[in-house]
This record gives sequence, structure tokens and C-alpha cells, in this order.
Amino acid sequence: MRVLIACEESQTVCKAFRERGHEAYSCDIQECSGGEPQWHIHDDCLHYIDGDCTFITQGGCKHTIVGEWDLLIAHPPCTYMSNASAVRMFPKKGVVDEERLQLALQAREFFMALLTAKCERIAVENPRPLSIVGLPKESQRIQPYQFGEPYSKLTYLWLKNLPLLKPTNVLETYKPYVSCGTSHNKGNPDKAGFSRAGGAQRVRSKTFKGFADAFAEQWGIEK
Repeated sequence: MRVLIACEESQTVCKAFRERGHEAYSCDIQECSGGEPQWHIHDDCLHYIDGDCTFITQGGCKHTIVGEWDLLIAHPPCTYMSNASAVRMFPKKGVVDEERLQLALQAREFFMALLTAKCERIAVENPRPLSIVGLPKESQRIQPYQFGEPYSKLTYLWLKNLPLLKPTNVLETYKPYVSCGTSHNKGNPDKAGFSRAGGAQRVRSKTFKGFADAFAEQWGIEK
């Protein structure tokens, strides 16, 4: 299968598909941190999501995709759309931060471009969105602890022509991955290295390997 993973610099999902023999590429405006630049498109993913494209990866390899991708998986930025940012969107009861709302609506436009790309099978992942943004109803809600990761971090999936993910290894013991209050992160080894990893936002947007393996195993099937 030819798979594009949009908005991914970690290459976690890309490598999960590659390990199973698929022609997968990550794509992000950031350089990859996954150690496989030959599989990374360092550019705006909107140039490539509809297929019929030629690109040179960060590692200098040239590739041409004729026709559509077989599968598009996207992890668009959630900074302005996430329900976790409600305190910033509504600084006072009944008051909307208009500047932040406009940024959220721009993020929604990008999200919808991914969800409506010219591709038969699409999965878009994000945390719970603010209702004011007006995203369509999600297809599924999943948790890392359903896929062998000892954390809770509610994740929403919007799916097009893909089956719902089946849990692979449900754990009974787990803890929140990232707390909302930064003060709670002090001294927590799970939150250490924010600056090394590029800040808290990158840590919060981490794709768990349990998710990535499930994506590749359950969606990486030729039609």
C-alpha cells in the first residue's frame, strides 16, 4: 500500500507501516525526528494529500505517486481547537477570545482539507475538540491503555471507509499522560525533556506506538 502520514515528524506511524512492507511516507513542515529522512517529506502536506505528485524526501530520494494514495492518516495541529484550551478560548464566562477563535477556524479549515482529501480511505486523529469550532461528529474514541500503553489520553478518530479500531491489549492500570496544569508536571519523569523534545506541545501530540501498530495492522490491508 502507498500510505501518507500527514503532520507527522516523529515517524512513529510511518515506521509501523514500513515494518509491515508498505510504501509509507511521513510529511510535516518540521524535519523528521524519527531517524529515517529517506521516508520523510519536509513540506506542507496539502501539496501531496490528493496524490498524483512527485517529491524529494528529506533524505534526497525522489518518488512519484501516480493516482491517489491508498491510505491517508493525518494528525493535524490541535492547539487552538482542543477542548483542553477552553480556558484560553473563553477567558471570561460568556466571552470569546475573537483572535483565538479565528485561529481555531483556520485550524478547522486545514483539518477539513485533510478529511475531504482525494483519497478513498482516510483517518484523521485529534483530541476532543471545542464545540465552538464545529468539527463533524467523530467516528470513534480511543484510549492508549486499550492498545498496551499505560496511559489515558482520550483520542478522537474521524474515519472514511475504514473500520473502527479494535483494542489490542487493554490494560487495567494506567495514568494520565499529560495533565492540564503545568505545575503537576514538575518532577514527573513522563514529562521530563520538554525542551529537548521541542516543548510540551510536541510531547502532548505524541503518537503512541500502540496506536501506530494498530493502524498498520488493521488498516494496512490491500483492498
